[in-house]
Amino acid sequence: MDVTLRQLDVFVAIMDHEGFGAAAAALGMSQSSVSHSLASLERSVQGELVHRATPVRPSPLGDALLPHARATLAAARAFHAAASAHRSAGAAGSIGLAVPPTAARGLLPGLLRLWREQLPHIEIRIFEGLDEEIEEWLESGTVDAAVLIDPDPLPRGALHLATDAYEAVLRSDHPLAGEESIALADLLDDPLLATTSGCETQVKHLHSLAGHPYRPTQRIRELTTLLSMVEAGLGVAIIPSLAASMMPDTLTLVPLLPRLERRLVLTGPTTRPWHPNVTAIRDLSEKHAADISGGRAPDVTTRAPA
Repeated sequence: MDVTLRQLDVFVAIMDHEGFGAAAAALGMSQSSVSHSLASLERSVQGELVHRATPVRPSPLGDALLPHARATLAAARAFHAAASAHRSAGAAGSIGLAVPPTAARGLLPGLLRLWREQLPHIEIRIFEGLDEEIEEWLESGTVDAAVLIDPDPLPRGALHLATDAYEAVLRSDHPLAGEESIALADLLDDPLLATTSGCETQVKHLHSLAGHPYRPTQRIRELTTLLSMVEAGLGVAIIPSLAASMMPDTLTLVPLLPRLERRLVLTGPTTRPWHPNVTAIRDLSEKHAADISGGRAPDVTTRAPA
């Protein structure tokens, strides 16, 4: 089978941009060249890869082959970066990093500032998504690195960035707002507003630990919408404490009992060698882990896989 990296790049770009024209613009190619490249790839795999409608969608064969195309391109990027790093001193180039929403607000600004100051030749493109999306993006090659929440098993080379806990979000005038901590049972009389932004599985587990049924009155994807609803007096919520930076002054976080913590780790993929730039940001972050995690040293110090 005669398949080139350029053909795979075109296929992935068409899928990502949902069209031939947008893919051509992103790749700096003519639309005719994009069409010819995809047609050549389809001849090689002996099947149609996309449905040529608007927006463009993958065919069943395209859907099956797209993750392999992404992984192949990610491996090729890592190959070229490793060769470049061998020829010259210092890391350079771009990588994609996926993060969950609460880490994006609570951890990412400090990390990006650190990386920009110490590794200015590495460009980091951010992808924000839910936990299950992020793991899929990482292994498929959509991104080169990710901040994962409580990965099991822990990837070899992963760096523990921070630990936080799930806490109750209350209006500042709520009767329990001034307590040092409250039991989950104390919230059962209030409508529970649940976020589906990567926290719901852990909040369900918290209810199970406390021996109470999980019965949200509303399920909201966006954390900002959830917080606005709590602010409007429509109920209470449970979110990770790293999300405190997203909250208005009219809301407060109160620690919950039983206490349920989560670990946030920085890692590369488990199924292929890491991009050299991922290793570079991981090693730099390890040196500054105490600052990143509020004074706590990381508990994972194994090296990144070669």
